[in-house]
Amino acid sequence: MVVKILLVYNPHAAHKRARKMLPAVQDQFVQRKIDLDLRLTEYPGHAVQIVREAPLKQYDGVVAAGGDGTLFEVVNGYFQNRSKDRIPIGVLPIGTGNAFVRDLYFDESNWKKAIDVIGKKKPKKVDVGRFQTNDRSDYYLNILGLGFVADVTQTAQRFKIFGNIAYTFGVFYQTLLLKSHRLKIEIDGTSYERENIFVEISNTRYTSNFLMAPHARIDDGLLDVTLLGKLSRRRLLRSFPKIFTGEHIYLDEVETFQAKKVHITTDVTKVLTPDGELVGTTPVDVECLHQAVEVFQE
Repeated sequence: MVVKILLVYNPHAAHKRARKMLPAVQDQFVQRKIDLDLRLTEYPGHAVQIVREAPLKQYDGVVAAGGDGTLFEVVNGYFQNRSKDRIPIGVLPIGTGNAFVRDLYFDESNWKKAIDVIGKKKPKKVDVGRFQTNDRSDYYLNILGLGFVADVTQTAQRFKIFGNIAYTFGVFYQTLLLKSHRLKIEIDGTSYERENIFVEISNTRYTSNFLMAPHARIDDGLLDVTLLGKLSRRRLLRSFPKIFTGEHIYLDEVETFQAKKVHITTDVTKVLTPDGELVGTTPVDVECLHQAVEVFQE
């Protein structure tokens, strides 16, 4: 039986290298007898529009081809689609950042393996994070952050040509500007007040190449919350390598929680960074939608 896929392809991903890869990508789908409806994205937000307006019942799955930003748009278009048909989502990692696929248990740079996984058509249910800020709701599969991590993301966007190392550049630059803020966070009804550097609310283990939430699982109905309290610049820089291995969670300045619902307010307005994008500001409500979508994975 032929598998038919809506392929939402970002030709600008990986600094337009994705455009050069397209013929090889199409050939791999043909070899696996997967029928494609190819849609190229032309501008930021276009993937949201494509998936929101797509007749989902005509497909066996919708695949985001690009980086985590493309996946973020596809997921939001998916939940805005009025169709009752809930088809699986696939990921073709051809962008600069492909953190989500690490939790699907294959190499984030192996896009051919991703096509194999899609062709087997054996999706599994995973959790989805939903956040509401001001008058809008958005969804994410990977991670939502604010504070220092959002500032790092803003800086990293200037250095995307260097790939994931751009986030390391961002860390060192923002460390020079390091400043804490007052934060009130409510986790499943229990309130905490902190002098805070950053918050990450993780559905998956990785953000970029950082092992932010080493104990997170994408199907357990819980979000993993990481809080970094006030610390010195020297302490931050000395501790920074631990985030690659997940050992940062054992630092005295770090607190971790698991939650179904989270509410955050800050003394100054903070930008949010879901899945490496910059969307919304505090105050924010976040909740875990347990196994709300099927994703092609091994």
